[in-house]
Amino acid sequence: MGYMDDYKFWLEDSYFDEATKEELREIGNQPEEIEDRFYKELEFGTGGLRGVIGAGTNRMNIYTVRKATQGLANYILKQGEEGKKKGVAIAYDSRYMSPEFADEAALCMAANGIKAYVFDELRPTPELSFALRKLGCISGIVVTASHNPPEYNGYKVYWEDGAQVTAPKDKEIIGEVKAVTDYHTVKTMDKTEAINAGLYQVIGKEIDDAYMEELKKQIIHPEIIKEMAEDMRIVYTPFHGTGNKPVRRILSELGFKHVYVVPEQELPDPAFTTLEYPNPEDPKAFKLALELAEKVNADIVLATDPDADRLGIYALDTKTGKYVPFTGNMSGMLIAEYILRERTATGTMPEDPAMVSTIVTTNMAAAIAADYNVKFIEVLTGFKYIGEQIKWMEQSGKGHYVFGLEESYGCLAGTHARDKDAVVAVMCLCEMAAWCKKHGKTVWDQMIELYEKYGYYKETQYAITMKGIDGSRQIAEIMNKFRTNPPKKFGDWDVVEVRDYEADTITDVATDKVRPTGLPKSNVLYFDLTDDSWCCARPSGTEPKIKFYMGVKGNSLEDANAKVEKLTEALKAMI
Repeated sequence: MGYMDDYKFWLEDSYFDEATKEELREIGNQPEEIEDRFYKELEFGTGGLRGVIGAGTNRMNIYTVRKATQGLANYILKQGEEGKKKGVAIAYDSRYMSPEFADEAALCMAANGIKAYVFDELRPTPELSFALRKLGCISGIVVTASHNPPEYNGYKVYWEDGAQVTAPKDKEIIGEVKAVTDYHTVKTMDKTEAINAGLYQVIGKEIDDAYMEELKKQIIHPEIIKEMAEDMRIVYTPFHGTGNKPVRRILSELGFKHVYVVPEQELPDPAFTTLEYPNPEDPKAFKLALELAEKVNADIVLATDPDADRLGIYALDTKTGKYVPFTGNMSGMLIAEYILRERTATGTMPEDPAMVSTIVTTNMAAAIAADYNVKFIEVLTGFKYIGEQIKWMEQSGKGHYVFGLEESYGCLAGTHARDKDAVVAVMCLCEMAAWCKKHGKTVWDQMIELYEKYGYYKETQYAITMKGIDGSRQIAEIMNKFRTNPPKKFGDWDVVEVRDYEADTITDVATDKVRPTGLPKSNVLYFDLTDDSWCCARPSGTEPKIKFYMGVKGNSLEDANAKVEKLTEALKAMI
């Protein structure tokens, strides 16, 4: 069947509701739009679903959500009666259709005899990770598109360890989802019937309370927070998302007295009206927060993305009177170094401690881990691989996870969740800021101290967006060019090693010796360069982009900035 056949099927079949058909009739004279909506199924990948909301096979709608859920339900049922009894936890964010999609998923599970535990209102993604383990569920679903533009929504799948699914389960679940080819075989049921049958249960406060108690266990110096609580001034924005209530609650319960929430961005808003892009990586998104910070003379400015798994920060530089932006690498290093230093100093570091980071995260992470005699583990991009390491440590009894981070503004202190957690990150960063204040310095001063001690590490990203069918082909061509004819130089830098994670090879350029990467296969190329620099290429798993990550090490801020600019220009010239 071609895309026009699928279009006609959706228009004519009694399975689809009248509102869906009316939306499709409106694009009847737009062949390109019809093709884009129906040329493929919205891909259920290792991260689940993510796409533009609308009618069609290549869109997020109640039918594609139900179909994906039926595939997941089929997989759960194949795990036996025990898996079925454990049930599934479901959370959702503030986006368009998020509550509706969460209900569709729950009612599909219920119709398959699998109990659904559904949050009573929007909740952070990390709280879902916590909840499914607390409830003993076999799986979890979060309806979110994280920081994507407002026209998007998505659907992420977690397994019973609390992390997003990894190999081989990810491929097995994808197989089950793809096997659901007939919409008429997808089950659903009436919500009242599901509740009466005990297959749909609303959850809320009891999970919130337990989650808060787990977060507080990560505090190292409650006495410093109490001492500095009156002096600290914190500005926070939840970007119209799920962080508002849990972030305010944890800071209040810890005793921070002056937390100012950006009023225009406090409440849920699926249109993200005050933002071009609800992403803490975007400096423009901090405009209102920085205006408020100037008014109240804040020490730090914090923003969580809509599903509250990532944290962005600015901190005051008292020497210039300006607020300085921090990358995810910088804030992650501040939290990591504080935890490792203070746990070592207070004798609360576990035996055989480990820190986990992704291959595209700053090389400073390895330097800090080595300084505190903490084992350093590197994994593929994606926090699910960090979550997987926690599971392996617990199962083997070897290693104790202390901290994990990725460059894209996500980190996790503790093991209460198995995904990045901006709520615990806010808490840890505010404790670290209180420690700085007690010792007469700013968070920016502390960052400079880390640079002086370990080196001025600087990272950047260069992404090219290529939409549609042609875009996918162009992205594949770029990756193929770098893979089949790997460069020997990036501008002034020589290539020392080439890591091809798809081929599972690390090639020493000087000797041609090859060894395995030791990591799962993935369409990623990584070039180790001279002078502790590097460049990595990978197609995005959630957006029509190819991403290039780069890092350098300088001897000053100016030197690092100049080097990263040079490396970026060298890469652009090669592309």
